[in-house]
Amino acid sequence: MPPLYWDIFCQVIDNHGDIGVCWRLASQLAGHGHAVRLWVDDASALEWMAPAGAPGVELRDWACPLGTGDAAPDVLVEAFGCDIRPDFIAACADRVSAGARKPVWINLEYLSAENWVPRHHTLPSPVMQGPAVGWTKWFFYPGFTPDTGGLLREPGLLERQARFDAAAWRSQHSGAPIDAKEHWISLFCYEPAALPALLAQSTKQPTHLLVTPGRAAQATRMALPKALNETSRQGLPINREQLSISYLPYCTQAAFDEMLWASDLNCVRGEDSLVRALWAGRPLVWQIYPQHDNAHHDKLHAFLDWLQAPASLRQFHAAWNAIGDAPLVLPDASTLTEWALCVQSARARLLEQDDLVTHILGFVYEKR
Repeated sequence: MPPLYWDIFCQVIDNHGDIGVCWRLASQLAGHGHAVRLWVDDASALEWMAPAGAPGVELRDWACPLGTGDAAPDVLVEAFGCDIRPDFIAACADRVSAGARKPVWINLEYLSAENWVPRHHTLPSPVMQGPAVGWTKWFFYPGFTPDTGGLLREPGLLERQARFDAAAWRSQHSGAPIDAKEHWISLFCYEPAALPALLAQSTKQPTHLLVTPGRAAQATRMALPKALNETSRQGLPINREQLSISYLPYCTQAAFDEMLWASDLNCVRGEDSLVRALWAGRPLVWQIYPQHDNAHHDKLHAFLDWLQAPASLRQFHAAWNAIGDAPLVLPDASTLTEWALCVQSARARLLEQDDLVTHILGFVYEKR
């Protein structure tokens, strides 16, 4: 198949997930030989997420116009409901009027396991006004089943994981002799209400907490004294020695993967890190992006249904996402084993399916 010119548009809301997904999509398309222009309104996270860039991916400022010397796009991708600048669409329409081929226009949506996703995947949406009136946008839904757009998965991911030395990684990040009984927990979260409970329970068993920078680190620092105080009021022993905390720096996407691979439990948030935690095949807990109308509750339950999560994992998710009044119970070794088997079974189902880039390439060539 011939290489194409892609224009991907991203407006950053959740500043790690949105740009993280778009960067992975852009770099994987470029890895297939395509030319990609990634238009983003805030590219600051890429300075640490992908400091080396990627061959074939050109970063563009959202506010800049399509230049007269720029190639006409073959594919337009609106990520997560953003609207492409009208002047850019007008420039595309001018190119088409001059003889260029009409681009395939894709509205790349958010990830969900809900039942309605396959019905909406690849539905057309006619453009009713503006310089591109009469054109068609196509909804494209990532998902967990073969009748959706699939998940981003770069070639060689599992082989890279198989070569990874988790023991060496832990030694590098521990600063002390490794305790085989210690549970390593990665923390990438917003501000979960159950965080004080997790910290309090982590003081009672050997735990090494890997805290990512930003909101997770701020939430941990604010919650830790509270957790200890609550433990004290309950008359329980305060054994701070059993909880070690590493506050990690910002890192590349590849280094984030390694943290997930090295952990016994991954607490992740948003969309991109959830997918990476699934590929890691380690026990995971997802803090879903909260919505004011609680629509995220159905989305979380749908994901847990697809995951075939055991009751203990469902209860942890409910507590972590402040749904209901179930208490948070830190998993023991036996429970972590059960969760790991669940995630690895789900990963095996996903590996039988095509990844998102394969899906989207097939769709684009079908529509051209």
